Amino acid sequence: MDPPGPGRPIWILARDLLVALVLAVGLFVIFAVVNVRLLHGFTAPEVLLLEVGAVVLVSFLVARAITNATNALLRRHGLVPRGHAVRLFLNLLIATGTALALCKLAGVSAESIFIGAGFTGIVLGLASQTVLSNVFAGMLLVFADPFRPGDHVGIVAGAYGVWPPSYPHEPFLPMYSGTVEDVGLTYTVIALDTGGVAKIPNGLVIQALVVLRRGAGLHRVRMTFPRTVPLESVEAALAEVAREFPPPSADAPPPRVEVADLAVATWDGVVVLWSDDRDAEAVRDRVIRTVLSRLPPATS
Repeated sequence: MDPPGPGRPIWILARDLLVALVLAVGLFVIFAVVNVRLLHGFTAPEVLLLEVGAVVLVSFLVARAITNATNALLRRHGLVPRGHAVRLFLNLLIATGTALALCKLAGVSAESIFIGAGFTGIVLGLASQTVLSNVFAGMLLVFADPFRPGDHVGIVAGAYGVWPPSYPHEPFLPMYSGTVEDVGLTYTVIALDTGGVAKIPNGLVIQALVVLRRGAGLHRVRMTFPRTVPLESVEAALAEVAREFPPPSADAPPPRVEVADLAVATWDGVVVLWSDDRDAEAVRDRVIRTVLSRLPPATS
């Protein structure tokens, strides 16, 4: 629970909204009392211009109040790098309300405003359906907070799932793996483990399976051996594999071999180990090379 004090988001919001309310009341008093009873000099266009200025000023103060409170809330949760999307969304809502108020002052009926806005929204929605879906998905990612910048994630497209290999191998997840750099309004930016930077549309991310990688990971390396290679020889090679891949923690199990398949002339074994190395292909290469270097030479 946040400690009480002026730095809490609710206090910041209440303070700034109170300033906006006092200003709004003061402007109302000026327009309704001072001008009518004392000045008698403002013409209708001048009054309209002053009212427009007052609405814009009060809207600016309200937007500032909400922005300050949002910034304080994001700082408390360590989400400052992602605050621009939240602030933009809230400011767009306030700007929309301000525009409706200004149209009302100009004498435009609310019905025509909403009818025009609805027609315009339909046209824009059809023309920019993909862009808008990415924007709303980005807002949902910011509020739902499934991951944060600095997290190591794998993005697996939900439409693809697990790819079964044509060769009888271990199934794998077709993921974009890397470290999250930013969650923007339309794209999620990930520094890939294989190099480069991927900008994935938020509409894809919100529908995808997100795998968060924290700490060591499990690797399964499958290999095919002739029947002449005994299981004991492969298990003896695991001592060298264990030296190549030190246990990431005290409770991590040592590498082991699982017999996965058996044919007339061959058998398949899977080396299972835990490692801090996130590059699955590099781990696979090192394990296979280590096991092959420790096996006895093949005999004809």
